[in-house]
Amino acid sequence: MVSSLAPQKAAGTQPSIRSKRRAIWGNIWKFKTLYLLSLPGILFFLVFKYVPLLGIVIAFKDYNLFKGVTDSPWAGLKHFQRMFEHYEFVDILTNTLLIAFYDMIFAFPAPIILALLLNELRKVIFKRTLQTVIYMPHFLSWAVIAGIMIEILSPSGGLINRIIEMLGFESRYWLGEESYIRSILVGSGIWRDAGYGTIIYLAALAGINPSLYEAAEMDGANRWKQTLYITLPALLPTITILFLLQIGNFLDFGFERVYVFLNPLNSANADILDTYIYRVGLVEMQYSYTTAVGVFKSVVGLILIVVANQLSKKATGNSLY
Repeated sequence: MVSSLAPQKAAGTQPSIRSKRRAIWGNIWKFKTLYLLSLPGILFFLVFKYVPLLGIVIAFKDYNLFKGVTDSPWAGLKHFQRMFEHYEFVDILTNTLLIAFYDMIFAFPAPIILALLLNELRKVIFKRTLQTVIYMPHFLSWAVIAGIMIEILSPSGGLINRIIEMLGFESRYWLGEESYIRSILVGSGIWRDAGYGTIIYLAALAGINPSLYEAAEMDGANRWKQTLYITLPALLPTITILFLLQIGNFLDFGFERVYVFLNPLNSANADILDTYIYRVGLVEMQYSYTTAVGVFKSVVGLILIVVANQLSKKATGNSLY
């Protein structure tokens, strides 16, 4: 009985597999234009994100540049142990966490607030002009941004110090005092990227049904209540997704963003994991050790985004996956 049913089951399974394959290839052919458009992005992630993952093995070896990855001797968890025992690592990790936390608190809400303010403007020409002006800093490199900020904060002739002197106070060397460098890093990031970040939020605001505002206005709701009970709930899914994406990059503040402002006077509060990896890994050629630091960053980011995604799914119903 069993032997007589087995061939029928196998015969029925094979056509189903073939039909699924035909359906998959049929969908690919049907949407071939979209797949071709996405091909550069797929290749980018393959070449620059997934292929470099093979280099993680260096963190578990005593990598020798001349022996190569395969012939270098295994070291186990030696470099991870050294990372946590190194006297500089705790201070650098603290700097990274504090700067990333300040950036989350002050820089993340900035595009939301800016988009809400722009959405209230009624003169289209003024609104478009203002949008263009606040978008422009995003297209400047961090080297240019740093040059502008250094000139503005210059102790001799800088705009900020001139205003301070006009008010009767003494000028300061802002970039030479470690107590100000974190504020400068976060503030320059807000100036550069807040305007560009409003694009997504303005697109989400454009999708809100105007009849909701009309009904609320007829019920006596002012602009503040309309924002509180209509606009912000409509923006919540977008805010949640972008917040989760930023959580995943919590320790990845950016090498070039900090390095252009770094000097011996402020490095105690500004040296982060990215600049530490550059200094120790590339300059001092300690490749295995700094690869271990990079793996630590990636693992922490993965844990943060998984935990935050689960909390967001339970609290708001919105998540990345």
